[in-house]
Amino acid sequence: MRSVDTNVLVRLVVRDDADQVRVAEAFVAHGAWVSQLVLAETLWVFDSVFNLTRAQLGMAVEMLLNHRDITVQDADVVAAALGHFRKVAAVCFSDCLVLEIARKAGHLPLATFDRPLAKLPDVQRLR
Repeated sequence: MRSVDTNVLVRLVVRDDADQVRVAEAFVAHGAWVSQLVLAETLWVFDSVFNLTRAQLGMAVEMLLNHRDITVQDADVVAAALGHFRKVAAVCFSDCLVLEIARKAGHLPLATFDRPLAKLPDVQRLR
């Protein structure tokens, strides 16, 4: 299966350049894989460049998880991260993803100085 970079995902979701959207859709129509890193970068772009709300960010992740032609790396991990992201308003998606990657790898607790992240299960706030 082929894979896509951040800018391809951005075009597919934001749809701000008709020509690039058409090319991106044609590419993913044959199946495309999205790494967790590309997903995290994409959400950073949505947040910092396009100023999407938390609800819109969550919808974007959900859309990608449910897209018929896209396979997200460790979709179960991403779905669990999305669940945390939706429950704790002050935590960013990438932090939720870091936690769930650590959980899947069996490396818990996750240490952090971040107070909001420390509200999640299996996270230890360092002081």
